[in-house]
Amino acid sequence: MKNAGRIALVLLVLIVSAVLLYPSIKWYCFVSEDVKNLATGSKEQIRSYSRAKASEDGDALLALGGAAAIPKEYSYLIDEAKDRGYKSSSWDVSSLMGAFKNKSDLYSVIENHYRKEIMDAKALQNRILSLGLDLKGGVSVLLEADVAAFEEKLGHAPSAEEISSAVSQDIEILSSRIDQYGVSEPDIRKQGDNQILIEIPGEADTERVNSFLQGKGSLYFCLVDASLTNKVNSLYQNDPNSFFDENGELVTPSIVPNGKLMLGYYKSDDYSLDVLESLVVLDPTVTLDGSYIESSQQSKDNVTNRPVVNFTLSSEGGRLFYELTSKHKGEPLAVVLDGKVRSVATINDAISSNVQISGFTEKEAQALAITLKSASFPIDLEIVSMTSVGATLGDDAVKTGLMAIVIGFMLVIIFMIAYYSLSGLVADIALLLNLFIMVSLLSALSFTVTLTSIAGLILTLGMAVDANVIIYERIKEELKKGKSAYAALESGFKRAFWTIMDSNVTTIIAALVLSTLGSSSVKGFAITLAIGIASSLFTSLYFSHLVFSLFIKEDTKRFMISFKGGKR
Repeated sequence: MKNAGRIALVLLVLIVSAVLLYPSIKWYCFVSEDVKNLATGSKEQIRSYSRAKASEDGDALLALGGAAAIPKEYSYLIDEAKDRGYKSSSWDVSSLMGAFKNKSDLYSVIENHYRKEIMDAKALQNRILSLGLDLKGGVSVLLEADVAAFEEKLGHAPSAEEISSAVSQDIEILSSRIDQYGVSEPDIRKQGDNQILIEIPGEADTERVNSFLQGKGSLYFCLVDASLTNKVNSLYQNDPNSFFDENGELVTPSIVPNGKLMLGYYKSDDYSLDVLESLVVLDPTVTLDGSYIESSQQSKDNVTNRPVVNFTLSSEGGRLFYELTSKHKGEPLAVVLDGKVRSVATINDAISSNVQISGFTEKEAQALAITLKSASFPIDLEIVSMTSVGATLGDDAVKTGLMAIVIGFMLVIIFMIAYYSLSGLVADIALLLNLFIMVSLLSALSFTVTLTSIAGLILTLGMAVDANVIIYERIKEELKKGKSAYAALESGFKRAFWTIMDSNVTTIIAALVLSTLGSSSVKGFAITLAIGIASSLFTSLYFSHLVFSLFIKEDTKRFMISFKGGKR
């Protein structure tokens, strides 16, 4: 490959790395602390805040008067007016209001502005390089097994051993779910016989925790009583406020006959919160639960391009589902998840083992696929408490450890320049590039940085320096043989290649074993190590060679491989 192609590849790597690192840079440098705090709150809190700000800003804007100029903080409203095709030579409150249907329309746009800002920040938070429990702290969640529900499920009072065994299985399922949701370095442990303590890096986020607990095994398919559903919804639409009491119970239970079950049909609003759309009356005697599901996957519908969840039933589940759907063609079938109807579809054909369900947002479909894939909890879990915890190592220990790392890194840079002169400077540039690539890849993986993973990062940087040392010593040997600077360079890199590759391949194998069999903290170390090795191979064998080839030509007589200079 010619130098032009090599330079293009290096530039491509730099650009891709910068793109991958951008979410972390944006979060830590450009998102205000107020928005960060709001983003870690619940969606209900975000909705309340957005609506309150919409009312506050809308009232303040209208209070300025019709001829008043539009303040800078409301410039987004002018952009919205222009998007709607409204034009004005000079924007004031009066001309701006001409672009909106009414006051409510204006307030809705303001609310959407705040909602988008905070929800975008909330989504950004899931794509950044975050600090672990030992460095920054996080949230401690105490879960307790619902023994009463477990007893009802078993049909008898469970023994202490049965409860303990079910809780242990819950821990395995939780570990699988948390890993699939992309939260690394969690600490999950059993506490007593019926409690689980989870410590998760980051700020307290109720939705984040509830996502791990979503789908407590109550996914099932149930036939819909269409005529009774229409009757109930007609009554509900006429007077929805008096349909339920303050406890959420039916004011007139006789509306739903014995043997029928009435549930709400929910859809997500702009804040991804469940909103009651209508009521559905089900026949609970004809159902099929989610215990027969063997695998699941989120995808897109080929026709509508809407998010769907595809899953495969076991042979017994496929037989039961075929019987259910073949006997009730033309009838509506509801998908019920955690006591809420999420989708209703008409049975057109008999279905066996491969099932597709829709009616979800993309995020909900992905979460449901993860929930079904990781199985249901043997015993349901309830959140007892959720509190913030400080850095487990303590502020002083963290500062001391980070200071030691920085000092060690600086000493390596100084040593390389002192011992290898300008060639040492090239090695240091390669080292910094290596660090940049590593951090960007870890950021793309939404990696949680702990002191253990930082140690792995520093270790790989040390190994990267070691690769440059091997290359430089090989070049020195070639120079001592009387070869020209160019010939010594090419021969040195060629001779060092397999030595470096052999040592790094064995380390990668060790890292793969550690990431597969190790605990969460060990996995963090192993992942950092593996990424660092791949990055160091690129920077030491490719980037360094490129830099030297730009300046060392066939007629070059001197090679600054040390302060003595010249051939050696």
